[in-house]
Amino acid sequence: MSLPLRRPGRALALVRARTRATKDTSFPLWPARLAADLSELQADWKESAEICADAAWRARADGNSILGLRRPDHVITAIGLDPVTARAYRHLELSTLRYDFRCAALQQLIEQLPKEERSRLDCYSRALYAFALLSQSRPEGLTLMDEVLDEAGGHAKTLHVLLHGLWLGQDLDQGAERLLALSTRPPFDTGTDPIVLFRKAGALRRLARYEESLAAIDRALDLLPPGDVAVHADFVRERTLTIAVRDLYHHTRAIGATPT
Repeated sequence: MSLPLRRPGRALALVRARTRATKDTSFPLWPARLAADLSELQADWKESAEICADAAWRARADGNSILGLRRPDHVITAIGLDPVTARAYRHLELSTLRYDFRCAALQQLIEQLPKEERSRLDCYSRALYAFALLSQSRPEGLTLMDEVLDEAGGHAKTLHVLLHGLWLGQDLDQGAERLLALSTRPPFDTGTDPIVLFRKAGALRRLARYEESLAAIDRALDLLPPGDVAVHADFVRERTLTIAVRDLYHHTRAIGATPT
């Protein structure tokens, strides 16, 4: 199989595609424009994942979600398109379902794909499928996660998807421990990603390691870029919850009750 030719200026072209996709999503055909840009560049799955995830987040925040422009079942009907275009639409739609916490819907869409098509899904799409399973505390999500990790390497966007699933999957066997292990995997081992620290704080709280949890969320707050009010509020809620659970734990111990 021949690899796509990487022309000079390709990195700049990808930056331009990302900028155009995230700067203004009010144009109703923004998903088609982005898919065409990625197809022209013959973007690989990592490049598509990185740009489409950011575009899906921006469009959702702007009230221009792709789910309002296309039926979610276009994940299925996109099969007839060229592979890069079909993958771009899939990344956009599945990422948006993830951001909307529509975990069951995401799972159902993937499982409606023909078996042969599902077997050819790229690593990021399979990570999103694993997210859907993990977030519903489905144990088969852990098996799929391990398969994805073998291929993903240090691809941060893919690892974030898996962390998100573990964070939501409150009833997964060893879920908190698996999250902590993943949070130390490269490129997260630098301890400078605020979202990773936020997820880590939640796992530590679930393990009753309250002071470590507070240290993680405080570090996350320090590292969070200014201006992201919604994410800052999520971090503050996590901190408040940890303090409340910690204080309840110490109170029940003080009166001789058994915490549950």
